[in-house]
Amino acid sequence: MVPALMLAPAGLTIVALVLVPLAIVVRNSFATADAYGGIQGGFTLDNYRQLVDPVYLKVIGYSLGIAAANTVLCLVAGYVVAYYIAGRPAERQLGLLLLIIVPFWTDFLVRTFAWINLLSPDGPVDSLGRSLGLVHGHLDLIPGQGASFVGLLYAFLPTAVFPIYASLRGVDPSLREAARDLGCGWWRVHSKVLLPIARSGLLASVLLIFIPTLGVFVISVLLGGGKNQLVGNLIVTLYTEFRNQPMGAAVSVLLLGLMLVCLIAVGLTARRLRRKA
Repeated sequence: MVPALMLAPAGLTIVALVLVPLAIVVRNSFATADAYGGIQGGFTLDNYRQLVDPVYLKVIGYSLGIAAANTVLCLVAGYVVAYYIAGRPAERQLGLLLLIIVPFWTDFLVRTFAWINLLSPDGPVDSLGRSLGLVHGHLDLIPGQGASFVGLLYAFLPTAVFPIYASLRGVDPSLREAARDLGCGWWRVHSKVLLPIARSGLLASVLLIFIPTLGVFVISVLLGGGKNQLVGNLIVTLYTEFRNQPMGAAVSVLLLGLMLVCLIAVGLTARRLRRKA
């Protein structure tokens, strides 16, 4: 009885702030819209039938591609950074980790606007490129897909670094030395020794990067100019500009389904890898 009472506040919070809103969104996804795009009630599958329209399929496919590309970029960069930090003396590791996490105490929107200033014409990146003779004229980076990738990489890199670092921090340096003594080159040391050790951190990073990237919308609007919409942008557009709440709810449920598929896929992959080990 006592444990149940202690868990009751957390349980009520989850029900009120997670399950009830989720149930409302799912219910609204099957509703019909009134003349102003609000929830009229009723039950229909037309909202989900419209999801096979090429316009929606294009946005969904593009979002999956961007999420996958951003995940790969963050995993590669995150592994390199985590490997470097884990190889430093223990007293220096905390300082390096702070250098990564402190900038993220600043508001997300402020950091995104900072990238607009950095990548804009006559900005620091443009000026540095011209001063070094790498470019002629002005760099046309914003708005563009390249700027969006920079923003996504910057936003999600820490979520890749910390899980991978947690997996690598306990690796004995003598293990790498032993692998080299046995004839392993740089690539084999990482592919055969370190990557299997960091496997749990890599899988955790996939979840922490791929799923949120599907729903992000600020970066693609501010840095990409909204030229190529992600699923998150589509949901905002349906709710605000098109004023079609049932359709926006249906796309939200679809996004939730994609996230669940990702969770299941990563879970099955982790189980299969544990069996092989």
